[in-house]
Amino acid sequence: MPEGSSGPTRSGLPGRLSVANFKQAVFFVNTVAGLAEKAGHHPDIRVAYNRVTLTLPTHDAGGLTCKDFKLAKRIEAAA
Repeated sequence: MPEGSSGPTRSGLPGRLSVANFKQAVFFVNTVAGLAEKAGHHPDIRVAYNRVTLTLPTHDAGGLTCKDFKLAKRIEAAA
């Protein structure tokens, strides 16, 4: 996951990314949205001006699965 990530929790795999401005944050979110759609796996996303916070839980499994780690690798490569 992007910089500032802590380890997995019961509620999901967290990650944070800070960029220069809001426009870049939204661009990154759109990139993540494309990756998520392709994977059929959707993170929880929060944008606060130039900071993006992601959490990858597998909602129907009630926690982490291999889907979370696979998508995290793709997101990390895009960051």
